[in-house]
Amino acid sequence: METTPKKWRWGVNRWIVLACIILGVFAVNIAAPVRPHIQVAPEKLIEEPLFHLGPLGDFYLVNTLPALLIVDLIVLWIAWSVQRTVRKGDLVPRGIAGALEALIEILYNLTESSAGRWAKEIFPWFASIFLVVLIANLMKLVPGVETIGIIHHAEKDGHAIQALGGVWYTLSTEKGEYTLTPFVRGLSTDLNFTVGLALISVFMTQVIGVRAQGWRYFLKFFNVTTLFSRPFFGAIDFLVGLLETISELAKILSFSFRLFGNMFAGFVLIALVGSLLPVFIPSFVYVFEAFIALIQAFVFGMLTMVFMAQATRGHGGEGEHH
Repeated sequence: METTPKKWRWGVNRWIVLACIILGVFAVNIAAPVRPHIQVAPEKLIEEPLFHLGPLGDFYLVNTLPALLIVDLIVLWIAWSVQRTVRKGDLVPRGIAGALEALIEILYNLTESSAGRWAKEIFPWFASIFLVVLIANLMKLVPGVETIGIIHHAEKDGHAIQALGGVWYTLSTEKGEYTLTPFVRGLSTDLNFTVGLALISVFMTQVIGVRAQGWRYFLKFFNVTTLFSRPFFGAIDFLVGLLETISELAKILSFSFRLFGNMFAGFVLIALVGSLLPVFIPSFVYVFEAFIALIQAFVFGMLTMVFMAQATRGHGGEGEHH
């Protein structure tokens, strides 16, 4: 029995699109978008520190910590959904489990083509980093993120407020003395998150390199094996090792600022376009930012996988002989 594929019913859906456009126009006129306060560091939700870290300073509750908690809960929910599907014994996974199976197959094939027999060691890090970064990047596109929070007095460039009812207020375009600190801010716009993820990536690259080559892995950073037998070439090998060390440390900076820079720039772009051209144009910006979020997550995970695969191989024939 043949089944005809479902077609997109333009006759019905065009009215939905038109209704959304009309509602958007009315919403803009009722509550005009206000350009938010933009700063690099995450905002504090409470002024008192949660606890002290000794020489590292105080630990505050900033608005990227709720975002981190939400990302962790989403990852755990995805894992629980897949586990429930597996326990049911479904031969053909559906929903979240089916989508995740297709994604895992694509990522594992990429890992296997680059890492070979070390794919099983590298793949969990590749897939985990990709999934966490993707969810963190897409979170800032969710309505309410970076727009709902606490209204407090502004030090400068504040706005007036309008009552919505009860304890709810909104900022107006008129100048005043109030500003908004959102409850949730995009996690990838926090440099602490990107640096922490970069440190994990670079550190585990060294761990996998040691597992694959043993302690000879560190000869690429401090190579003195030929320093006395062939002084000239030994000195060159030693200098190359220093360059390898600098390159390894530079990965932390490149990982951190690439992801942070792209996501923070997207946050600023959405804020500015949403306040200047609140109708039609922000929709295209959101689609573009969703694409950038996917690309940046893939780049971060893919580079981690490639660096780990390279760490399993020695220079020349040393790694194969070992």
